Amino acid sequence: MMAALSLGSWAQTDSIQVKTPFAGMDQSWQNGSDRRTLPPVLATKYFTGSVMLDINYTHSFNNPNDNTVVGSTALARNNEFQLSSVNLGGDFNYQNARGRIMMQFGTRSTVVPRNDYSVYRGQYQLDNVYRYLSEAYAGYHFDVWHGINVDAGMFMSYIGLNSYYQVENWEYQASFTSDNTPWFFNGLRVQMFPTNQLKIEAWLINGWQSYGKFNSMPGLGGNLTWCPNEAVKLLTNDYFGTDAAGLPNRKRFHSDNSLQVRYFNQPKNKGLSKAAFSVTADVGFETGDGVRGFDGNAQNPSQYFLSGMVYHRLWFNRDRMAWTLGGGVMTNPGRYLVLYPTGDASPLPNPNNPTQTLGTHPFSANPGDEFKGWDASTNFDYMPNQSITFRVELVHREANVPYFAGSGGVTSPTGYTTTPLPADWKPDLVKVENRLIFAVLFRI
Repeated sequence: MMAALSLGSWAQTDSIQVKTPFAGMDQSWQNGSDRRTLPPVLATKYFTGSVMLDINYTHSFNNPNDNTVVGSTALARNNEFQLSSVNLGGDFNYQNARGRIMMQFGTRSTVVPRNDYSVYRGQYQLDNVYRYLSEAYAGYHFDVWHGINVDAGMFMSYIGLNSYYQVENWEYQASFTSDNTPWFFNGLRVQMFPTNQLKIEAWLINGWQSYGKFNSMPGLGGNLTWCPNEAVKLLTNDYFGTDAAGLPNRKRFHSDNSLQVRYFNQPKNKGLSKAAFSVTADVGFETGDGVRGFDGNAQNPSQYFLSGMVYHRLWFNRDRMAWTLGGGVMTNPGRYLVLYPTGDASPLPNPNNPTQTLGTHPFSANPGDEFKGWDASTNFDYMPNQSITFRVELVHREANVPYFAGSGGVTSPTGYTTTPLPADWKPDLVKVENRLIFAVLFRI
């Protein structure tokens, strides 16, 4: 997922104004970036504040009796108004010292951390300690080249193109490629800008969207972003780590690659004012401790991740309206990156055997368990100014195995957690899902 970069805007350090890297480039059109072109309203000498609100109503045509959404990090409840995210905070700076704090409240503070099983290792309930923070880091800016930043803490992931904050994205329900890759990293990063068009970034982190470490080895990775001009963005993200609990010899590699191109730009037009597309392709695998990458066999099944997504966006009426169409595909044998179904279908880790799961009806994620999915969506945005977006979106998703919440839900026969489970009850999972999303996205 792409972090907000706020490229080409002014930042203040003490009494000197310093322009950020990629200066002079309008990147507000990009998927996963801040779409504002005017200076921030809450900017002062040492602090620039940020407030974001994300409210949605999503209707599932499956009508699950418990209203639970399965397989999404953006949504939590069907057929209800929900406050998905409230983000409060901003950026601090003083004489090149820098810090960022963004609080998060709403359903995303529960939905996003739910698949991090590193919190079961050791004490102190890391999922509760960190869940109300989306970003929190401190660091220092070195005036070398076009800037070098060294930051430690919790920062946004760039893997998967989309931003963690929906107000920066072209679509609301992310495609499988984005929804099954990290939203955040916990650790250390170094950002280097040798030129005004190039960023090189290195990571030393706990692991793949994990608050703690599954084994002794930290995760290693980095980002390379090149913008030859403001109409083209090309990037690659690469990761290596050990992220299977109690299996230190199982190594994970992942490569994420995206291209964004704006091929039409007439922002003063009352008709078509802008047009752009994005293409993303991911490849990854795990190997060791009972699995092999792409050349598995009956004893050591293949365990890999292949996915891609394409989106096309048109802006109208001086960028006040936009239409987006796109989708993607994913295959993930072993299901090691699949978002597990919630409720009684969620696989809890077996503390005595890390390759097994507990629960009455767990969604299995064993070596060799196949998962394939594809999705398509289209939406319309109305953006009367740079602080507000009204969005309506139609989403279709399919999987090769029962995965999405059906009419019987994933909680109990009545849909309530207080209802005892009969011996013959099981979560109602289906292969197809269609939904309508209505969202109000605010930023200042």
